[in-house]
Amino acid sequence: MRNLFYLFWIVVCTANAQSEMSATDARALEAKVKKTANTTETITSNFRQYKHMDFLSNDIESLGKLSFKAPNLVKWEYTEPFAYSVIFEEETLYINNEGNKSDMDIGSNKLFKRLNQLITNSIKGDLFDTDEFHINYFEKGNTSEVHFAPKDEDFATFIKAFHITFNEKGEVTEVKMLEPSNDYTRIVFTDRKTNQSLPDAVFAH
Repeated sequence: MRNLFYLFWIVVCTANAQSEMSATDARALEAKVKKTANTTETITSNFRQYKHMDFLSNDIESLGKLSFKAPNLVKWEYTEPFAYSVIFEEETLYINNEGNKSDMDIGSNKLFKRLNQLITNSIKGDLFDTDEFHINYFEKGNTSEVHFAPKDEDFATFIKAFHITFNEKGEVTEVKMLEPSNDYTRIVFTDRKTNQSLPDAVFAH
């Protein structure tokens, strides 16, 4: 029985293990992802968000829908456990908290503006800037996972790393944002639709 348990444990660990990608495979993934990002005009996707904090026994879960329209319109619409939406449009952040609307100018806030750009690029998967990040590539089953760690020390005090998972098409299926405390936000995308008609009214505020 003990041997059977160890065998089961080895199989589970092997199935969930990730291995570092070769330089050739990393370049091929990068080219595929960039091609996908460059030909992506719109994205709609459902998502499930997990907020992990060490002092909580369970992650905080939220459900919602993402809408993206090139070049930089992004809407996060949370539907559960409460209604809340955030729209990034150029240099303004529009917030709708259960009908209570407000906006914030992020153009003058260099750090917030940069974070917005990173979030937009992470949705498309186009974060491959070696001047800005330390980048590591991994294979995990039929998916690829790329770790982006900011080089800028000021920005790294807010975000320790982005972990982005890609499917075989080079599309983003999961984004994980790690904080310096090792708390993290993990967003899993499902029912993704690309380059379908997306009216500007979706981003009305």
